Amino acid sequence: MRHLMNPLDFTTDELEKLFDLAQDISENPAKYAHVCDGRILATCFYEPSTRTRLSFESAMTRLGGRVLGFSEASSSSAAKGESVSDTIRVISSYADICAMRHPKEGAPMVAATRSLIPVINAGDGGHQHPTQTLTDLMTIRTLNGSLGNFTIGLCGDLKFGRTVHSLIEALLRYDNIKFIFISPPELRIPDYITDQLNAKGAEYEEVIRLEDSIGDLDILYMTRVQRERFFNEEDYVRLKDFYILTNEKLQLAKEKMLILHPLPRVNEISVEVDDDPRAVYFKQAKYGVYVRMALIMTLLEL
Repeated sequence: MRHLMNPLDFTTDELEKLFDLAQDISENPAKYAHVCDGRILATCFYEPSTRTRLSFESAMTRLGGRVLGFSEASSSSAAKGESVSDTIRVISSYADICAMRHPKEGAPMVAATRSLIPVINAGDGGHQHPTQTLTDLMTIRTLNGSLGNFTIGLCGDLKFGRTVHSLIEALLRYDNIKFIFISPPELRIPDYITDQLNAKGAEYEEVIRLEDSIGDLDILYMTRVQRERFFNEEDYVRLKDFYILTNEKLQLAKEKMLILHPLPRVNEISVEVDDDPRAVYFKQAKYGVYVRMALIMTLLEL
């Protein structure tokens, strides 16, 4: 039995097979419509989510399976004090696979050690978000043509952004990628990430102004400033509008630069940008369903 806690749980060769499967699913959906007949996915979400939870539910439904679960901790026995370990041991009797989101870092890993079914980390605190990373990698692979030889700018909340941390660690396994980290000093990339970059000899730089580097980018990965990760409202209000991508700023960018965003968007990308062909964040969300379909099939060995 296998779990997914971190994007690095799969080798690059395994990821290529996963993305090939996801691509085939996207092109031949009818072929996979009954692969999970009789199987059940449990979605245990201790933290609010729209895209991740619904994309998992869509993925399982499109494969012919069924879904059960809860969408917030208050609607589960966690509100009564039940531990994650006990919850997953019970869920193991009800479902064949589980997707878990939790505000505490490492909680899905704790669940995996006690589970009798595969567990997928659907986001744990500010730590990891592996299925979003798989989605990001497939988007880049499909629209950029390869997972290497590009410059990527990651902009916004780089301190608390689990999607950013996961993506950087995953991209470190590919060749000739330059990272540009764009953030205010208060939200700069954590030292443990730069330590990994230094250990790998990866090329990176840190800047504050988006305008200073946007012209060098092949990919721009925008993120929101996450209100739920701040300890006080004053700091959040001061930083929430630090970066707003507009059509005016895009005039400085390459014609074929890709704009990604893990969503939800607040106001860090102006809605006027949505009509720009470089804006692929809604395509990115669609790829997320195909990736999760492929992942469910892989972990269930179907």
